[in-house]
Amino acid sequence: MSVQERKQRERADRERLIVATARELAEQQGWDAVTTRRLAERIEYSQPVLYSHFRGKREIIGAVALEGAAEMAAALRATASAADGLRPRVTALARAYLDFAERNPAVYDAMFQLDGGLAFASEDTPEPLKDAFAALLETLGEVAGDGVHPGLFTEVFWAALHGLATLTRAGRLPPGDAERRVDLLVDRLAIV
Repeated sequence: MSVQERKQRERADRERLIVATARELAEQQGWDAVTTRRLAERIEYSQPVLYSHFRGKREIIGAVALEGAAEMAAALRATASAADGLRPRVTALARAYLDFAERNPAVYDAMFQLDGGLAFASEDTPEPLKDAFAALLETLGEVAGDGVHPGLFTEVFWAALHGLATLTRAGRLPPGDAERRVDLLVDRLAIV
């Protein structure tokens, strides 16, 4: 291995460590606790080293969001592909989405609530975000219905899932009805 390759590998390792540490700290204490000073202390590198990877917290949030989007896409695909039949697949997809949001609140916030400097719904949208949407579209596009654009239907279904995830987490919806909400969403919106 050349010196250049080793330096690139070490840089990538440091970057992964920064992102993992930020994610861990955010999940434990919230995003307000994530500062460059605290991250530098935790990873045992100086703040200038941290800044050589990320210009600040915004970029770190963006990196966590991209990592989370890749994880969400994989979880959605795995869950949907394991279900047998269209209705079970849509239901499994919805539950997997809500489960991901519940299990990873700080990552979910990085993806959809906080400013990570990432473009959505544009040509500049990073691939992991496009892929997470594609993971929804692959199943939901099948139930969009005649004359309904599959992408538009997926956006509406995703918006409903996001609303359920956000309102449940904020304590605005009673937790005991989560399964019934998913069933209602699938029965009335997806009509499968």
